[in-house]
Amino acid sequence: MRTAEVVIIGGGIVGSSIAYHLTDAGCRNVLVLERETHQGKGSTGKSMGGVRAQFTTPVNIQMSLYSIPFYAAFDERLAHPAGYRPQGYLFVATKPAHLEYLQTNQKLQKSLGLKNVRMLAKAEIVEMVPQLRSDDILGGSFCPTDGFVDPYSSMVGFIKRAMDNGATLWKSIEVTEILKENGRVAGVATTRGEVHAPAVVNAAGPWAADVAAMAGVDLPVKPLRRMLIPTEPFEEVSHEIPMVIDMTNGFHFRPEGRGFLLAWNDPEETPGYKFDFHPEFIEKVLIRAADRVPCFENLAVNPKRAWAGLYEMSPDHHGIIGEFEELPGFHAASGFSGHGVMHAPATGKIVADLIMSGTTKVVDNVGVLSPARFRTGKLLHETALL
Repeated sequence: MRTAEVVIIGGGIVGSSIAYHLTDAGCRNVLVLERETHQGKGSTGKSMGGVRAQFTTPVNIQMSLYSIPFYAAFDERLAHPAGYRPQGYLFVATKPAHLEYLQTNQKLQKSLGLKNVRMLAKAEIVEMVPQLRSDDILGGSFCPTDGFVDPYSSMVGFIKRAMDNGATLWKSIEVTEILKENGRVAGVATTRGEVHAPAVVNAAGPWAADVAAMAGVDLPVKPLRRMLIPTEPFEEVSHEIPMVIDMTNGFHFRPEGRGFLLAWNDPEETPGYKFDFHPEFIEKVLIRAADRVPCFENLAVNPKRAWAGLYEMSPDHHGIIGEFEELPGFHAASGFSGHGVMHAPATGKIVADLIMSGTTKVVDNVGVLSPARFRTGKLLHETALL
């Protein structure tokens, strides 16, 4: 029978970061369970890879303030490339309410230590991205340390260093039961046998609710499809521009290779395990793309290169991190609602801290992320969603 100090269910970027941070803190006997033949086949490998600190709640901002500098130092720290490119996020406002919203957010962001975020005038935005249709642009918000990472490479960097530090990765393994003893977690039963451990972390992403149900606890995480469209090579817009978010309708895009990656959150999308890409989605996005960037009328798109992935949505669009009060030793690390990659470093550090010492300094009040908030009704409210 196998024993471990900590079992992590889910080998994506969040589970891999938790394994790294645990082993970095001296917890060596860590076992990561991945049900696929390869890591990153869930949400990690299908992510847009954006990282930003321009959020609207203290806890999300503070998680970004740990994660983004971590990604900036990732290559040197872990001897593996994270692909961090600090090209910024540019929120483009077209209504007075948008400007007021961004200004209010910036006051909070700056108060927490994000010093380089700033408001931009219309002329500055046009100078940054001359191809934008600007007749209705009033201004915007820009942070130069926001940008993009390579989610898959970052995940590999985390798990490689964790394994160098003593962690073990089992692939093609399914968890069949959460073991309990004397009212607390005691390990897991898997298709490879039982593993006894005093701490089990549920980092199963969009499937986290199913894992929680095995333990007899409720975790309100639902899968929601998000579709991404990479374009063919396109040289009429600079590939040094930031992630651009059109606040009029939520359309956003960023450079990707010699082309661009286009995204838009379809409000008609419904929860479910949907992995197929719908070709008609391309027209919906291209209409919005050409409206904001007229030369994007000439974009070439190959539907076979487009893909769909799953967000893991929580009711208040914040991650769910912490121990279940009703089952001591069983920890949640899911529900990131599209922010799993960007907050993976902070999540790994927080979970490791909580398991090792019961407290963390990454955020001021980690209790606001606890799974208990859904029972008490103390929900958070994040409006800066992409």
